[in-house]
Amino acid sequence: MQYKATTPEEYVSQIPEERKGPIEKLRQVINKNLPKGYEETISYGMIGWVVPHSIYPGGYHCDPKLPLPFMSIASQKN
Repeated sequence: MQYKATTPEEYVSQIPEERKGPIEKLRQVINKNLPKGYEETISYGMIGWVVPHSIYPGGYHCDPKLPLPFMSIASQKN
């Protein structure tokens, strides 16, 4: 199942209650250890982290207007 969230916080608010704790813990660990300057966002309907254009101006090779994807997590199992 894909969620119609525009922020990571909104995404977490929409997932089933039993998944919120593990997703929040995972976000905390990732954000704590993320390389400096990387950003958390919503991308392709999932929580994602990107290398912003300020660090990597070339962007994503498939669509240079988008920042370079680094990693994503989701709660999509029905």
